[in-house]
Amino acid sequence: MPTVNFSSAIVVASVLFVIGLTGVLVRRNILFILIAIEVMLNACGVAFVAAGAFVNQPDGQVMYFFILTMAAAEVAVGLGLVLQMYHKFGTLDVDSADKLKG
Repeated sequence: MPTVNFSSAIVVASVLFVIGLTGVLVRRNILFILIAIEVMLNACGVAFVAAGAFVNQPDGQVMYFFILTMAAAEVAVGLGLVLQMYHKFGTLDVDSADKLKG
């Protein structure tokens, strides 16, 4: 069974995290922002699993399970927010949420 070394897994996790962070900072559509957050959470999961495999402990896989659980909750709450935002403003552009301030 082929193995992946620790530094390669961390590089992949870092690249995924930077892609997700770029998506959060650049996009204005709330759906794309939520997808970018999911990519960032998956990058953290890859880093945890790689670290757990590096020290031969199942802790990284347990943490990934908790990350997946948190991601599912984030999707549920995020979908509710997206539906309410679209119903109220007719768009998914986050700049229109400035109307919520006053």
